[in-house]
Order: sequence, then C-alpha cells, then structure tokens
Amino acid sequence: MKTKKLFLLISIIFPLLLPAQNSAVKTSWTLEECIEYALQQNIDIRESGLANQSNRVYAEQAKWQKYPSVNASVSKNFNWANNEDTATGESDFSGSNNTSYSVNSSITLFNGNKLNYKVKQAELNFESGKYNSETIKETVSLSILNAFLQVLYAEELVSNSEKQIESTTGQLHLAEERLARSIISRSDYLQVKSELASEKLTLANARSEYSIAKVNLMQYMELPVTGEFNIVHPKIENTLNKSINPDAQSVYISALTIKPQVKNAELNKESASFDEKIARADFYPSLSLNAGLGTGYSSLTSGMNYFNQLDNKINPSFGLSLSIPVFQQNQAKTNIQLAKIGIQNAELNELSVKNQLRKEIEQACVDVSSAQIQYEASQEQFQAIQESYSLAEEKFKNGLINSVDFLIEKTNLIIAESDLLQSKYNLIFNYKILDFYSGVPISL
Repeated sequence: MKTKKLFLLISIIFPLLLPAQNSAVKTSWTLEECIEYALQQNIDIRESGLANQSNRVYAEQAKWQKYPSVNASVSKNFNWANNEDTATGESDFSGSNNTSYSVNSSITLFNGNKLNYKVKQAELNFESGKYNSETIKETVSLSILNAFLQVLYAEELVSNSEKQIESTTGQLHLAEERLARSIISRSDYLQVKSELASEKLTLANARSEYSIAKVNLMQYMELPVTGEFNIVHPKIENTLNKSINPDAQSVYISALTIKPQVKNAELNKESASFDEKIARADFYPSLSLNAGLGTGYSSLTSGMNYFNQLDNKINPSFGLSLSIPVFQQNQAKTNIQLAKIGIQNAELNELSVKNQLRKEIEQACVDVSSAQIQYEASQEQFQAIQESYSLAEEKFKNGLINSVDFLIEKTNLIIAESDLLQSKYNLIFNYKILDFYSGVPISL
C-alpha cells in the first residue's frame, strides 16, 4: 500500500519538474558563448589535447632516462642426477635445489650528451603541441564567427522580406479598391498581385536559408540541432564604416609574434635541429656505471642453514662500461644526413607558414578596404533608390503612374536593400578578420 502511494506521488511531481529542467537548457547564445562551447566540444581540439598529453608524458620520460635503472631478480632451480658411489659401486638418484637473489643498477655517465638533447627536444615538442592546439582553436573560432554572421544576415533577410510583404499587401488592397472603381485595369491589379506572390516565395526562401544557417552554426558547435536554438543580437552598427586604412606590413610584423602557427613552426624547426645533435652523439663513446649485489642458497652446501648461506654468499659488484663506436655500418652518418634533411624541411615549413600568413593578411587588408568602399557605395545607392521609391509610391497612390513603373522602382529598392545588407555583413566579417590577425579576441 505504501509503495502504491509513493508511486502515485512521484507520478504527480515528476511532470511538474520537467518544465524546470527544460527551462535550464540554454536557448539564446552570444557569439562568445558559441565559440566557448565549440572549443570545448570540437573533436579536433580534443584530439590535439590528447596528443599533447602524450608529448608531456614523453617529456617526463626523457628526464627519467638520466636517472639510474634498478632491477631485482630472484631465481629458484631444482636439479636431479644419478650419483654413483665409487666406493660401493651403488648409484643414487637424488635431487638438489638452489636459490639466488640479485639487485643490479646501471646509469649512463656519458653518451655524447644524447640524453640532455632528448630532454630538450621532448620539451620543445610539448610546447609545439600547445601552439598546434591553439591554431586549431583559432580555425574553429573563425568558422563559428562566419556561421554566426550568416545567421544574423539570414535573419535580417527574413525581416526585410516580411516588411516588403506588408508593404505590398497594403498596395494590393489599394489596387483592389481602384480596380473596383475602374480606375486601373485588371492587368495593373494582377501585376501587384503577382509581385506579392513573388515576395512570399522570397520570404519562404529566406526562412529556409535562416534555418539552414542556424543548423550550420549548431553543427560547427557540435551542438545537437534543436528548434529552440536562437542567438543574441549584438549591437553591430557601431562597428561599421570605420574608414580605416590597414597597413599589411605592420599587421604582419605584429602577427609574427602572436600567431600560434608561427610559434609552432619555429619550435618544430628547433626540435628538428636536435635530431642532428642526437645523431652526432652516436660518434662518441658511451660510459656507463654498473653496480650489483647478489647472494644465494644451495642444498648441496652442508653445514650451513638457509640464512647463514645467504649471509655468507653476499657478492657485491661494481664496474664501469665503456662502449667505443668503431664501425656502425654507416648508420650514424646516415642518421645525420636524414636529420639535416629534416631540418631543411622544417625550415621550408616555417617559411611556408610565414608566407601563407603574410598572404592572408595582405588579402585581409585589401578586403577591408574594398568592403568599406562597397558598403559606402551601397549606402549611397540605397538612399538614392529609397528616395526615388518614396516618390514613386506617392505617385502610385495618387494614380499618376501605373503598377508596372511602380513595381520597377520597388524591385530596384529590394535589390539595393539586399546589396546593402550583403555589404554590411561582408564589412563586419572583414573587420573581424583583420582584428583576428592583429591579436584582438573575436567578439561582437
């Protein structure tokens, strides 16, 4: 009976808790929140982090190679033999056993400084891995920025299309009244009606693009697609038309000191130089220190018990081992040649990274200048066409022009508005790209 009451209470309370749980799910995202979430969820970033954890383990292991190695061993052996008594001529099949214990230690005193080189190289690889992760993070952040702006652009397209439909709907009502009073022809009326249908199709396409843009953003974020997803609208009007004249060379010089891909390439080149040093160390002798301690027990030893034998048979050892390379089948020279080729490849990769960065910055500076000119021109065009449309709209209301001439003006306005919208978000994106290369965090 108590169980039934408890079940009934849970069935009543549980549905009441669901809205509270759902309300905790985030539905409105800023650009910064989208980027932060994407950086936490992106698979490539997480894989690079795991790879660098391996680099850290290798670095720690390289340091431990400088310490002595210690090994302990225990062995137990049993033997059987047919022993013949020479005095009596009788044989006896009997067995014996023995036990041995040992502890050995070895440390490399000198091997051409190879251990130190390996430690430094492992540390460089660990630092290089950090910059590689930062490079991936920047790439993801730029993708989120572009996708976020695409959502803003698509949303504004929807808003503009809705306003156009609202305006054209009013004009269609006016055309219906005039048609009823035989002020305009049915052809003029059908022109306006056709325009409204066309604008409804444009709105449907705009809404589709808006949905696709949101899906793309969520997928870049590695966020499961949901219809509850929305973005916070930033105030971007103040970021428009800065009228700046970026200097590609100064931006490039600044970027060389802060961009992680450059740091990564520089560290990879430095790491490659240690390959040659490690290879040259094989030409030097290797000196090792060895020490050991052993004891044992044998059942064949008479007159002494187990522990007495262990105490009396303690056998310490100590020695130096010098290995002098005489002929290594040209392996050391081969390794040096390969290391030199690796250094040249690393140098070329560093040069390629820097050249690519320079080209991207040069293009970004050109894009900013072009985008500013395009935005200003689009503004002027829109303002001029908007004035022309306002005049045409007034004439259409007063019956001074037909629907064909009026719809031409309206079409021109729609095109100009679309061009202005495209130039607006193109300018914002290019400004943010320039900020990115200048070291300014991505934000809106």
